[in-house]
Amino acid sequence: MDSVPALRVHALNAAPLRKDGAHVLYWMVSSRRLGWNFALDRAVDHARALQRPLIVLEALRAGYPWASDRHHAFALAGMLEHASALRGSPVAYHPYVEPEKGAGRGLVEALARAACVVVTDVYPTFFIPRMQRALAGRLPVRLESVDSNGLLPLAAAPGPFSAAYHFRRFLQKNLAAHLLDQPAPSPLDEGGFPASEGMPADAAARWPAASGPLLAGTEEALGRLPIDHDVPPVATPAGPSAGRARLRAFLDHGLDRYGEERNHPDADAASSLSPHLHWGHLSAHEVVDAVLRREGWSPARLGPRTDGRREGWWGASPQAEAFLDELVTWRELGFGFCFHVPDHERYETLPAWARETLAEHAADPREHVYTYEELRDGATHDELWNAAQRQLRTEGVIHNYLRMLWGKKILEWTQHPREALDVMLDLNNRYAVDGRDPNSVSGIFWVLGRFDRGWPERAVYGKVRSMSSASTRRKVRLDRYLARWAGPSGDPPPSAGTS
Repeated sequence: MDSVPALRVHALNAAPLRKDGAHVLYWMVSSRRLGWNFALDRAVDHARALQRPLIVLEALRAGYPWASDRHHAFALAGMLEHASALRGSPVAYHPYVEPEKGAGRGLVEALARAACVVVTDVYPTFFIPRMQRALAGRLPVRLESVDSNGLLPLAAAPGPFSAAYHFRRFLQKNLAAHLLDQPAPSPLDEGGFPASEGMPADAAARWPAASGPLLAGTEEALGRLPIDHDVPPVATPAGPSAGRARLRAFLDHGLDRYGEERNHPDADAASSLSPHLHWGHLSAHEVVDAVLRREGWSPARLGPRTDGRREGWWGASPQAEAFLDELVTWRELGFGFCFHVPDHERYETLPAWARETLAEHAADPREHVYTYEELRDGATHDELWNAAQRQLRTEGVIHNYLRMLWGKKILEWTQHPREALDVMLDLNNRYAVDGRDPNSVSGIFWVLGRFDRGWPERAVYGKVRSMSSASTRRKVRLDRYLARWAGPSGDPPPSAGTS
Protein backbone atom coordinates (compact mmCIF):
# COMPACT_ATOMS: atom_id res chain seq x y z
CA MET A 1 0.00 0.00 0.00
CA ASP A 2 2.96 2.34 -0.43
CA SER A 3 2.93 2.93 -4.22
CA VAL A 4 1.03 6.22 -3.75
CA PRO A 5 2.73 8.94 -1.67
CA ALA A 6 0.87 9.61 1.57
CA LEU A 7 0.62 13.33 0.79
CA ARG A 8 -1.63 12.49 -2.13
CA VAL A 9 -4.18 10.46 -0.14
CA HIS A 10 -6.97 12.25 1.76
CA ALA A 11 -9.56 10.49 3.92
CA LEU A 12 -12.86 12.32 3.45
CA ASN A 13 -14.65 10.58 6.29
CA ALA A 14 -13.93 8.65 9.48
CA ALA A 15 -15.61 5.42 8.37
CA PRO A 16 -13.48 2.27 8.48
CA LEU A 17 -11.90 0.23 5.74
CA ARG A 18 -13.77 -3.08 5.77
CA LYS A 19 -11.58 -6.07 5.02
CA ASP A 20 -14.60 -8.31 4.65
CA GLY A 21 -16.19 -6.23 1.90
CA ALA A 22 -17.02 -7.73 -1.49
CA HIS A 23 -15.03 -5.37 -3.74
CA VAL A 24 -12.95 -2.22 -4.03
CA LEU A 25 -14.68 0.69 -5.77
CA TYR A 26 -12.84 3.33 -7.78
CA TRP A 27 -15.21 6.22 -8.43
CA MET A 28 -13.56 8.00 -11.35
CA VAL A 29 -14.62 11.66 -11.51
CA SER A 30 -11.78 13.77 -12.92
CA SER A 31 -8.70 11.61 -13.59
CA ARG A 32 -10.53 9.87 -16.40
CA ARG A 33 -7.77 7.54 -17.56
CA LEU A 34 -6.52 4.00 -16.97
CA GLY A 35 -2.86 4.89 -16.51
CA TRP A 36 -0.63 7.59 -15.04
CA ASN A 37 -3.29 7.93 -12.36
CA PHE A 38 -2.45 7.82 -8.66
CA ALA A 39 -6.11 7.28 -7.73
CA LEU A 40 -6.32 4.14 -9.86
CA ASP A 41 -2.98 3.03 -8.40
CA ARG A 42 -4.44 3.40 -4.92
CA ALA A 43 -7.54 1.39 -5.81
CA VAL A 44 -5.38 -1.35 -7.35
CA ASP A 45 -3.19 -1.39 -4.23
CA HIS A 46 -6.28 -1.95 -2.09
CA ALA A 47 -7.59 -4.69 -4.38
CA ARG A 48 -4.26 -6.53 -4.22
CA ALA A 49 -3.78 -6.12 -0.48
CA LEU A 50 -7.34 -7.21 0.32
CA GLN A 51 -7.58 -9.75 -2.51
CA ARG A 52 -10.88 -8.32 -3.67
CA PRO A 53 -12.12 -7.56 -7.20
CA LEU A 54 -12.06 -4.01 -8.53
CA ILE A 55 -15.04 -2.06 -9.84
CA VAL A 56 -14.40 1.16 -11.78
CA LEU A 57 -17.41 3.48 -11.91
CA GLU A 58 -17.18 6.36 -14.39
CA ALA A 59 -20.35 8.42 -14.25
CA LEU A 60 -21.57 11.52 -16.06
CA ARG A 61 -24.27 13.69 -14.53
CA ALA A 62 -26.95 15.47 -16.52
CA GLY A 63 -27.42 18.33 -14.07
CA TYR A 64 -23.95 19.79 -13.71
CA PRO A 65 -23.72 23.51 -14.54
CA TRP A 66 -23.28 24.24 -18.27
CA ALA A 67 -23.94 20.60 -19.20
CA SER A 68 -24.11 20.43 -22.99
CA ASP A 69 -23.57 18.22 -26.01
CA ARG A 70 -20.03 19.67 -26.23
CA HIS A 71 -18.91 18.69 -22.75
CA HIS A 72 -20.78 15.40 -22.70
CA ALA A 73 -19.33 14.31 -26.05
CA PHE A 74 -15.77 14.95 -24.91
CA ALA A 75 -16.26 12.92 -21.73
CA LEU A 76 -18.12 10.14 -23.54
CA ALA A 77 -15.24 9.61 -25.96
CA GLY A 78 -13.07 8.63 -23.03
CA MET A 79 -15.76 6.40 -21.57
CA LEU A 80 -16.15 4.60 -24.89
CA GLU A 81 -12.42 3.97 -25.00
CA HIS A 82 -12.38 2.69 -21.41
CA ALA A 83 -15.30 0.35 -22.08
CA SER A 84 -13.42 -1.14 -25.03
CA ALA A 85 -10.12 -1.41 -23.15
CA LEU A 86 -11.67 -3.15 -20.13
CA ARG A 87 -14.06 -5.45 -21.97
CA GLY A 88 -13.15 -9.01 -20.99
CA SER A 89 -10.65 -7.84 -18.36
CA PRO A 90 -10.68 -8.79 -14.65
CA VAL A 91 -11.97 -5.28 -13.87
CA ALA A 92 -15.67 -4.47 -13.83
CA TYR A 93 -16.10 -1.15 -15.63
CA HIS A 94 -19.44 0.64 -15.39
CA PRO A 95 -20.01 3.72 -17.57
CA TYR A 96 -23.14 5.41 -16.27
CA VAL A 97 -24.74 8.44 -17.92
CA GLU A 98 -27.74 10.04 -16.23
CA PRO A 99 -30.78 9.96 -18.54
CA GLU A 100 -32.33 12.75 -16.48
CA LYS A 101 -31.20 15.06 -13.70
CA GLY A 102 -30.84 13.25 -10.40
CA ALA A 103 -31.30 9.76 -11.83
CA GLY A 104 -27.86 8.70 -10.62
CA ARG A 105 -28.52 9.67 -7.03
CA GLY A 106 -27.73 6.74 -4.74
CA LEU A 107 -25.49 4.84 -7.16
CA VAL A 108 -22.20 5.38 -5.32
CA GLU A 109 -23.87 4.65 -2.00
CA ALA A 110 -25.34 1.43 -3.36
CA LEU A 111 -21.93 0.21 -4.54
CA ALA A 112 -20.31 1.35 -1.30
CA ARG A 113 -22.58 -0.80 0.87
CA ALA A 114 -20.66 -3.91 -0.04
CA ALA A 115 -17.31 -2.23 -0.65
CA CYS A 116 -14.13 -2.53 1.35
CA VAL A 117 -13.21 1.07 0.50
CA VAL A 118 -14.13 3.73 -2.05
CA VAL A 119 -11.38 5.63 -3.85
CA THR A 120 -12.02 8.79 -5.85
CA ASP A 121 -10.13 11.73 -7.38
CA VAL A 122 -9.06 15.03 -5.84
CA TYR A 123 -10.27 17.88 -8.04
CA PRO A 124 -10.24 21.28 -6.36
CA THR A 125 -12.92 23.23 -8.23
CA PHE A 126 -16.37 23.15 -9.84
CA PHE A 127 -19.03 21.11 -8.01
CA ILE A 128 -16.78 18.12 -7.35
CA PRO A 129 -15.38 18.99 -3.87
CA ARG A 130 -18.85 19.85 -2.61
CA MET A 131 -20.35 16.65 -4.05
CA GLN A 132 -17.64 14.48 -2.50
CA ARG A 133 -17.92 16.10 0.93
CA ALA A 134 -21.69 15.67 0.95
CA LEU A 135 -21.43 12.02 -0.02
CA ALA A 136 -18.60 11.17 2.39
CA GLY A 137 -20.79 11.44 5.47
CA ARG A 138 -23.36 9.05 4.00
CA LEU A 139 -20.99 6.20 3.18
CA PRO A 140 -20.51 3.25 5.53
CA VAL A 141 -16.88 2.79 4.46
CA ARG A 142 -13.81 4.94 4.07
CA LEU A 143 -13.86 7.38 1.17
CA GLU A 144 -10.35 8.29 0.02
CA SER A 145 -9.68 11.04 -2.49
CA VAL A 146 -6.33 10.81 -4.25
CA ASP A 147 -4.47 13.71 -5.83
CA SER A 148 -3.22 12.96 -9.34
CA ASN A 149 -3.38 16.54 -10.60
CA GLY A 150 0.25 17.57 -10.93
CA LEU A 151 3.88 16.94 -10.12
CA LEU A 152 3.68 18.64 -6.73
CA PRO A 153 1.14 17.10 -4.35
CA LEU A 154 -1.43 19.78 -3.56
CA ALA A 155 -0.96 19.17 0.16
CA ALA A 156 2.80 19.76 -0.10
CA ALA A 157 2.39 23.53 -0.32
CA PRO A 158 1.70 25.49 2.90
CA GLY A 159 -1.09 27.48 1.27
CA PRO A 160 -1.96 29.54 -1.82
CA PHE A 161 0.70 31.61 -3.55
CA SER A 162 0.10 35.17 -4.75
CA ALA A 163 2.35 35.06 -7.82
CA ALA A 164 4.09 32.62 -10.14
CA TYR A 165 7.47 33.95 -9.00
CA HIS A 166 6.84 32.95 -5.38
CA PHE A 167 5.43 29.57 -6.34
CA ARG A 168 8.35 28.92 -8.69
CA ARG A 169 10.78 29.58 -5.84
CA PHE A 170 8.87 27.06 -3.73
CA LEU A 171 9.03 24.51 -6.56
CA GLN A 172 12.74 25.08 -7.01
CA LYS A 173 13.27 24.26 -3.34
CA ASN A 174 10.80 21.41 -2.98
CA LEU A 175 9.81 19.73 -6.26
CA ALA A 176 12.89 17.53 -6.62
CA ALA A 177 11.74 15.38 -3.70
CA HIS A 178 8.54 14.50 -5.60
CA LEU A 179 9.80 14.12 -9.16
CA LEU A 180 10.57 10.41 -8.88
CA ASP A 181 7.10 9.68 -7.47
CA GLN A 182 5.23 8.81 -10.64
CA PRO A 183 1.94 6.98 -11.17
CA ALA A 184 2.13 3.68 -13.02
CA PRO A 185 1.67 3.96 -16.80
CA SER A 186 -0.44 0.76 -16.90
CA PRO A 187 -1.38 -0.34 -13.36
CA LEU A 188 -3.99 -2.87 -14.47
CA ASP A 189 -1.61 -4.90 -16.61
CA GLU A 190 0.03 -6.63 -13.65
CA GLY A 191 -3.22 -7.94 -12.15
CA GLY A 192 -2.70 -9.42 -8.72
CA PHE A 193 -6.34 -9.24 -7.61
CA PRO A 194 -9.35 -11.50 -8.24
CA ALA A 195 -11.42 -11.06 -11.35
CA SER A 196 -14.73 -9.30 -10.86
CA GLU A 197 -17.99 -11.01 -11.66
CA GLY A 198 -19.40 -7.65 -12.69
CA MET A 199 -21.61 -5.01 -11.16
CA PRO A 200 -24.05 -6.11 -8.44
CA ALA A 201 -27.20 -7.13 -10.30
CA ASP A 202 -29.56 -4.81 -8.44
CA ALA A 203 -27.35 -1.77 -9.06
CA ALA A 204 -26.84 -2.68 -12.71
CA ALA A 205 -30.60 -2.97 -13.18
CA ARG A 206 -31.40 0.36 -11.56
CA TRP A 207 -28.47 2.26 -13.05
CA PRO A 208 -27.71 0.49 -16.36
CA ALA A 209 -24.52 1.08 -18.30
CA ALA A 210 -24.68 3.62 -21.10
CA SER A 211 -25.64 2.22 -24.50
CA GLY A 212 -23.22 1.97 -27.39
CA PRO A 213 -24.79 4.89 -29.31
CA LEU A 214 -24.65 7.08 -26.21
CA LEU A 215 -21.00 6.25 -25.54
CA ALA A 216 -20.35 7.02 -29.20
CA GLY A 217 -21.97 10.43 -28.67
CA THR A 218 -24.39 10.15 -31.55
CA GLU A 219 -26.60 13.16 -32.19
CA GLU A 220 -29.74 11.13 -31.55
CA ALA A 221 -28.48 9.73 -28.24
CA LEU A 222 -27.25 13.11 -26.99
CA GLY A 223 -30.51 14.69 -28.12
CA ARG A 224 -32.48 12.59 -25.62
CA LEU A 225 -30.53 13.95 -22.66
CA PRO A 226 -31.70 17.00 -20.67
CA ILE A 227 -28.61 19.07 -21.49
CA ASP A 228 -27.92 22.17 -23.61
CA HIS A 229 -28.15 21.18 -27.26
CA ASP A 230 -27.28 24.68 -28.48
CA VAL A 231 -23.60 24.10 -27.67
CA PRO A 232 -22.57 21.39 -30.14
CA PRO A 233 -19.62 19.00 -29.89
CA VAL A 234 -16.27 20.18 -31.22
CA ALA A 235 -14.34 18.47 -33.99
CA THR A 236 -11.28 17.96 -31.76
CA PRO A 237 -10.72 14.21 -31.24
CA ALA A 238 -11.21 13.22 -27.61
CA GLY A 239 -10.28 10.37 -25.30
CA PRO A 240 -6.96 9.12 -23.90
CA SER A 241 -5.64 7.92 -27.27
CA ALA A 242 -6.45 11.27 -28.87
CA GLY A 243 -4.71 13.06 -26.02
CA ARG A 244 -1.57 11.00 -26.51
CA ALA A 245 -1.70 11.57 -30.26
CA ARG A 246 -1.92 15.30 -29.67
CA LEU A 247 1.06 15.07 -27.29
CA ARG A 248 3.12 13.22 -29.90
CA ALA A 249 2.23 15.79 -32.56
CA PHE A 250 3.26 18.63 -30.27
CA LEU A 251 6.58 16.98 -29.43
CA ASP A 252 7.27 16.34 -33.12
CA HIS A 253 6.09 19.64 -34.57
CA GLY A 254 5.50 22.23 -31.87
CA LEU A 255 7.92 21.98 -28.98
CA ASP A 256 10.99 23.15 -30.92
CA ARG A 257 9.13 26.36 -31.79
CA TYR A 258 7.27 26.78 -28.52
CA GLY A 259 9.37 29.43 -26.79
CA GLU A 260 9.51 31.88 -29.69
CA GLU A 261 6.22 31.22 -31.45
CA ARG A 262 3.57 30.05 -28.98
CA ASN A 263 2.14 33.57 -28.63
CA HIS A 264 1.61 33.94 -32.39
CA PRO A 265 -1.80 32.58 -33.44
CA ASP A 266 -0.56 32.09 -37.01
CA ALA A 267 2.37 29.88 -35.91
CA ASP A 268 0.31 26.97 -34.55
CA ALA A 269 3.01 26.27 -31.94
CA ALA A 270 0.76 25.96 -28.89
CA SER A 271 0.47 22.52 -27.32
CA SER A 272 -3.38 22.33 -27.52
CA LEU A 273 -3.25 19.88 -24.60
CA SER A 274 -5.55 21.79 -22.24
CA PRO A 275 -8.81 20.00 -23.16
CA HIS A 276 -7.15 16.60 -22.74
CA LEU A 277 -5.63 17.60 -19.40
CA HIS A 278 -8.90 19.10 -18.20
CA TRP A 279 -10.96 16.00 -18.87
CA GLY A 280 -8.31 13.82 -17.25
CA HIS A 281 -7.67 11.85 -20.42
CA LEU A 282 -4.03 12.92 -20.27
CA SER A 283 -1.85 13.19 -17.17
CA ALA A 284 0.56 16.04 -16.46
CA HIS A 285 2.98 13.33 -15.26
CA GLU A 286 2.84 11.60 -18.64
CA VAL A 287 3.35 14.87 -20.50
CA VAL A 288 6.36 15.87 -18.39
CA ASP A 289 7.82 12.38 -18.68
CA ALA A 290 7.51 12.51 -22.48
CA VAL A 291 9.10 15.95 -22.69
CA LEU A 292 12.02 15.05 -20.42
CA ARG A 293 12.65 11.75 -22.19
CA ARG A 294 12.81 13.65 -25.45
CA GLU A 295 15.34 15.97 -23.82
CA GLY A 296 17.47 13.06 -22.57
CA TRP A 297 16.98 14.57 -19.14
CA SER A 298 17.91 13.17 -15.73
CA PRO A 299 17.25 14.57 -12.23
CA ALA A 300 20.95 15.45 -11.98
CA ARG A 301 20.31 18.23 -14.51
CA LEU A 302 17.80 19.98 -12.26
CA GLY A 303 19.44 23.29 -11.41
CA PRO A 304 20.28 24.28 -7.82
CA ARG A 305 18.86 27.77 -8.24
CA THR A 306 16.05 28.96 -5.98
CA ASP A 307 15.73 32.54 -7.23
CA GLY A 308 12.26 32.19 -8.77
CA ARG A 309 13.47 32.89 -12.29
CA ARG A 310 12.15 30.67 -15.06
CA GLU A 311 15.15 30.16 -17.33
CA GLY A 312 17.78 27.54 -16.62
CA TRP A 313 16.19 25.75 -13.71
CA TRP A 314 15.17 22.44 -15.33
CA GLY A 315 18.46 22.03 -17.17
CA ALA A 316 16.58 21.43 -20.40
CA SER A 317 16.44 23.26 -23.73
CA PRO A 318 14.95 26.78 -23.68
CA GLN A 319 11.91 25.49 -25.58
CA ALA A 320 11.26 22.68 -23.08
CA GLU A 321 11.86 25.03 -20.14
CA ALA A 322 9.28 27.48 -21.48
CA PHE A 323 6.71 24.70 -21.90
CA LEU A 324 7.43 23.13 -18.49
CA ASP A 325 6.98 26.51 -16.83
CA GLU A 326 3.49 26.76 -18.30
CA LEU A 327 2.57 23.14 -17.53
CA VAL A 328 4.07 22.92 -14.06
CA THR A 329 4.48 26.41 -12.59
CA TRP A 330 1.43 28.18 -13.96
CA ARG A 331 -0.94 25.22 -14.11
CA GLU A 332 -0.12 24.00 -10.62
CA LEU A 333 -0.19 27.54 -9.23
CA GLY A 334 -3.87 27.61 -10.16
CA PHE A 335 -4.60 24.12 -8.85
CA GLY A 336 -2.96 24.99 -5.55
CA PHE A 337 -4.92 28.20 -5.16
CA CYS A 338 -8.21 26.41 -5.76
CA PHE A 339 -7.22 23.64 -3.33
CA HIS A 340 -6.31 26.03 -0.50
CA VAL A 341 -9.06 28.64 -1.12
CA PRO A 342 -12.42 26.83 -1.33
CA ASP A 343 -14.33 29.97 -2.38
CA HIS A 344 -11.80 30.76 -5.13
CA GLU A 345 -14.47 31.81 -7.66
CA ARG A 346 -15.75 34.65 -5.46
CA TYR A 347 -14.80 38.20 -6.42
CA GLU A 348 -13.68 38.79 -2.83
CA THR A 349 -10.74 36.40 -3.27
CA LEU A 350 -9.00 38.90 -5.55
CA PRO A 351 -5.98 40.63 -3.99
CA ALA A 352 -6.90 43.64 -1.87
CA TRP A 353 -4.98 46.03 -4.15
CA ALA A 354 -6.92 44.80 -7.19
CA ARG A 355 -10.32 45.12 -5.51
CA GLU A 356 -9.40 48.59 -4.27
CA THR A 357 -8.26 49.94 -7.63
CA LEU A 358 -11.13 48.34 -9.55
CA ALA A 359 -13.60 49.87 -7.08
CA GLU A 360 -12.02 53.30 -7.52
CA HIS A 361 -12.52 53.06 -11.29
CA ALA A 362 -15.81 51.14 -11.41
CA ALA A 363 -17.74 54.31 -12.33
CA ASP A 364 -15.31 55.42 -15.04
CA PRO A 365 -17.01 56.10 -18.39
CA ARG A 366 -16.67 53.19 -20.83
CA GLU A 367 -16.28 53.99 -24.51
CA HIS A 368 -18.19 50.79 -25.32
CA VAL A 369 -20.58 48.77 -23.15
CA TYR A 370 -22.04 45.52 -24.48
CA THR A 371 -24.79 43.23 -23.27
CA TYR A 372 -24.15 39.59 -22.46
CA GLU A 373 -25.89 38.60 -25.70
CA GLU A 374 -23.68 40.89 -27.79
CA LEU A 375 -20.57 39.48 -26.19
CA ARG A 376 -21.81 35.91 -26.53
CA ASP A 377 -22.50 36.45 -30.22
CA GLY A 378 -19.20 38.24 -30.92
CA ALA A 379 -21.11 41.34 -32.02
CA THR A 380 -18.73 44.08 -30.90
CA HIS A 381 -16.88 46.78 -32.83
CA ASP A 382 -13.58 44.91 -32.38
CA GLU A 383 -12.74 42.51 -35.22
CA LEU A 384 -10.01 40.71 -33.26
CA TRP A 385 -12.13 40.19 -30.15
CA ASN A 386 -15.03 38.93 -32.24
CA ALA A 387 -12.67 36.46 -33.93
CA ALA A 388 -11.53 35.09 -30.57
CA GLN A 389 -15.12 34.70 -29.40
CA ARG A 390 -16.06 32.95 -32.64
CA GLN A 391 -13.18 30.52 -32.16
CA LEU A 392 -14.40 29.83 -28.62
CA ARG A 393 -17.95 29.14 -29.73
CA THR A 394 -16.89 26.96 -32.65
CA GLU A 395 -13.76 25.11 -31.50
CA GLY A 396 -14.21 25.35 -27.74
CA VAL A 397 -10.84 27.05 -27.28
CA ILE A 398 -9.21 30.46 -27.71
CA HIS A 399 -5.59 30.84 -28.62
CA ASN A 400 -3.72 31.31 -25.32
CA TYR A 401 -2.47 34.83 -25.97
CA LEU A 402 -5.82 36.01 -27.30
CA ARG A 403 -7.62 34.54 -24.29
CA MET A 404 -5.90 37.19 -22.15
CA LEU A 405 -7.06 39.96 -24.49
CA TRP A 406 -10.55 38.40 -24.59
CA GLY A 407 -10.87 38.75 -20.83
CA LYS A 408 -9.35 42.21 -20.59
CA LYS A 409 -11.81 43.63 -23.10
CA ILE A 410 -14.77 42.10 -21.24
CA LEU A 411 -13.54 43.97 -18.15
CA GLU A 412 -13.42 47.15 -20.23
CA TRP A 413 -16.81 46.67 -21.92
CA THR A 414 -19.03 45.79 -18.95
CA GLN A 415 -20.55 48.12 -16.37
CA HIS A 416 -18.70 46.73 -13.35
CA PRO A 417 -15.79 44.33 -12.66
CA ARG A 418 -18.20 41.96 -10.91
CA GLU A 419 -20.29 41.79 -14.04
CA ALA A 420 -17.14 41.19 -16.07
CA LEU A 421 -16.29 38.22 -13.83
CA ASP A 422 -19.76 36.74 -14.21
CA VAL A 423 -19.63 37.10 -18.01
CA MET A 424 -16.14 35.61 -18.31
CA LEU A 425 -17.01 32.63 -16.13
CA ASP A 426 -20.23 31.96 -18.01
CA LEU A 427 -18.83 32.25 -21.54
CA ASN A 428 -15.73 30.25 -20.70
CA ASN A 429 -17.53 27.52 -18.78
CA ARG A 430 -20.29 27.27 -21.36
CA TYR A 431 -18.17 27.05 -24.51
CA ALA A 432 -14.57 26.14 -23.59
CA VAL A 433 -13.81 22.43 -23.65
CA ASP A 434 -11.23 23.14 -20.92
CA GLY A 435 -13.55 25.39 -18.90
CA ARG A 436 -14.64 24.64 -15.31
CA ASP A 437 -10.97 24.03 -14.52
CA PRO A 438 -8.44 25.52 -12.06
CA ASN A 439 -6.47 26.72 -15.08
CA SER A 440 -9.55 28.54 -16.41
CA VAL A 441 -10.21 30.05 -13.00
CA SER A 442 -6.61 31.27 -12.89
CA GLY A 443 -6.81 32.87 -16.32
CA ILE A 444 -10.10 34.63 -15.62
CA PHE A 445 -9.04 35.96 -12.24
CA TRP A 446 -5.64 36.99 -13.67
CA VAL A 447 -7.61 39.39 -15.86
CA LEU A 448 -8.77 41.07 -12.64
CA GLY A 449 -5.38 41.07 -10.93
CA ARG A 450 -4.85 37.68 -9.29
CA PHE A 451 -1.23 36.46 -9.59
CA ASP A 452 -0.27 39.87 -11.00
CA ARG A 453 1.02 43.20 -9.69
CA GLY A 454 -0.03 46.81 -10.04
CA TRP A 455 0.66 48.64 -13.30
CA PRO A 456 0.49 52.32 -14.29
CA GLU A 457 -3.00 53.56 -13.52
CA ARG A 458 -5.50 54.16 -16.30
CA ALA A 459 -9.24 54.53 -16.78
CA VAL A 460 -11.51 51.54 -16.05
CA TYR A 461 -8.58 49.21 -15.29
CA GLY A 462 -7.07 51.27 -12.50
CA LYS A 463 -3.76 49.61 -11.65
CA VAL A 464 -4.84 46.25 -13.11
CA ARG A 465 -2.87 45.36 -16.25
CA SER A 466 -4.56 46.49 -19.46
CA MET A 467 -4.36 45.09 -22.97
CA SER A 468 -5.53 46.48 -26.29
CA SER A 469 -6.34 44.92 -29.63
CA ALA A 470 -4.13 47.50 -31.38
CA SER A 471 -1.05 46.52 -29.35
CA THR A 472 -1.86 42.83 -29.80
CA ARG A 473 -1.97 43.27 -33.57
CA ARG A 474 1.49 44.84 -33.42
CA LYS A 475 2.98 42.13 -31.21
CA VAL A 476 1.72 38.88 -32.73
CA ARG A 477 1.11 37.46 -36.19
CA LEU A 478 -2.59 37.31 -36.92
CA ASP A 479 -3.18 37.34 -40.68
CA ARG A 480 -4.14 33.67 -41.02
CA TYR A 481 -6.06 33.72 -37.76
CA LEU A 482 -8.19 36.69 -38.83
CA ALA A 483 -8.69 35.23 -42.29
CA ARG A 484 -10.27 32.22 -40.66
CA TRP A 485 -12.19 33.70 -37.75
CA ALA A 486 -13.02 37.31 -38.55
CA GLY A 487 -16.29 37.93 -40.36
CA PRO A 488 -19.80 39.33 -39.94
CA SER A 489 -21.36 38.36 -36.61
CA GLY A 490 -23.40 35.20 -36.88
CA ASP A 491 -21.73 33.89 -40.03
CA PRO A 492 -19.93 30.56 -39.59
CA PRO A 493 -16.17 30.75 -40.07
CA PRO A 494 -14.93 29.41 -43.43
CA SER A 495 -13.65 26.13 -41.98
CA ALA A 496 -16.00 25.66 -39.04
CA GLY A 497 -16.14 22.08 -37.91
CA THR A 498 -13.12 20.89 -39.86
CA SER A 499 -10.26 21.71 -37.48
